[in-house]
Parts: sequence; structure tokens; C-alpha cells
Amino acid sequence: MSAFLVVDTKINNPTAYEEYKQLAKPIAEKFGGVYRARGGAMDVRETELWTPSRVVIIEFPDMKSAQAFVDSEEYAPVKPKRTENADCTLFIVEGS
Repeated sequence: MSAFLVVDTKINNPTAYEEYKQLAKPIAEKFGGVYRARGGAMDVRETELWTPSRVVIIEFPDMKSAQAFVDSEEYAPVKPKRTENADCTLFIVEGS
């Protein structure tokens, strides 16, 4: 069953975040990740829990693959480029 890594990002340093995007994408792909949405236009209809800023959705073959990407040695040195240059909410949700 596929799983989706969802990240809502408020970018604080666009130049540094651009470097993060270039580094993270091939690592996600190595773990079977396919980008389904990457900061495109949004039509936000309800905001009772949160108001999204910039949403990225990456589909993985399963929950284990998504978790392996986030927890991987390859991603570990790249992650600070995201966390130091953006405020984020990240979660993994199992597909149906």
C-alpha cells in the first residue's frame, strides 16, 4: 500500500532552500519516491486546523520506504538545509 510524505513549508531563505530541493529529490527517488505536488497553486477551502503555505507531496511504494527515506543516512546531512531555512510540518500518511 502506497504512502505519502506531505510537507507544508514556509520558506525563510529561498536561495538556500533551492539547494535543499536539488539535494533531496534524488535521495527521495532512490527510496522509490515520486513527487506528486511540489509547491504548486493551491485552492485552500478550510483552515480550521492550519493554513498551508507551500505543500509538497511525495508518493512512496509503502510506509516503510517513506520512513526509510526520512531516516536515511543519505538524507541526514541534507535535512538541516530544510530545517534551518524553512518552517515545516512533515508527516507520512498511508494511502488506500
